[in-house]
Amino acid sequence: MFPSFEFLGREIGLYSICALAGIFSAGIFALHVAKKRGLDQNQMLFGLLWAGLGAFAGGHLLYGITNIRYLIRLFNLIGEITAGQFFQGLYFVFGGMVFYGGLLGGMAAMLIYLKCKKLCVPEYSDICAPAVPLFHVFGRIGCFLGGCCYGVESDIGFIYTKALDPLANGVRRFPIQLAEAAVNLILFFILYGMLKKGRLKGKLFCLYLLMYSVCRFILEFWRGDEIRGFILGISTSQFISIFIFIGALLGLLLIKKRAFKDNQELHKDF
Repeated sequence: MFPSFEFLGREIGLYSICALAGIFSAGIFALHVAKKRGLDQNQMLFGLLWAGLGAFAGGHLLYGITNIRYLIRLFNLIGEITAGQFFQGLYFVFGGMVFYGGLLGGMAAMLIYLKCKKLCVPEYSDICAPAVPLFHVFGRIGCFLGGCCYGVESDIGFIYTKALDPLANGVRRFPIQLAEAAVNLILFFILYGMLKKGRLKGKLFCLYLLMYSVCRFILEFWRGDEIRGFILGISTSQFISIFIFIGALLGLLLIKKRAFKDNQELHKDF
């Protein structure tokens, strides 16, 4: 809709502003809840910073993987193109970001940090569970304003004229980005409510993964952009959603098994 605006002679992208708003909102939320629950705010902050770096790397890496055919073609052209053209090609291949890549990269970085610092993973992950969809709300609004991750042609929706992706322009498209933003907002309130009431302690992040993967799989049917790629007739994100869902289920079973084992050992001590 409005991908950018000019300020003091510079063009400012609205997606970047929305992403920053999401980062600050999620970060402030996580730090506030950590303080209320008696956790170390500094450790939470550094964990979030590491998660941010992991999300940045993972998001770009998965975007590059979805463009693997272009990367192969680029390397086949080595010797025929200049160094500048080669690096421009790399920017094209890895220049965007994919949410699932960022999610997985952020999870891995946060987990490594918590393990290295010998912090309680369940306590911190429970706080991160509602923080992630809170960030994602702003991210998807940014996608809507920028015109990326756009929806299918529809009688209901908006017509882009200045979208970042030229293929989005000129036809009425279903606002799938706003639909996903609304879904993430609902997930935030559900998870935050459960966190406040102390329900499913240590399992909230797995619950988030379960719910989001199902929602994302369904929402993908209304996506109209082709750049996200397809595997076996379904989009890359739908394919990843299946594995995220299975992984979250296994995670819940593992947590349950550990809790049962700890219970048995506790009874043995008595």
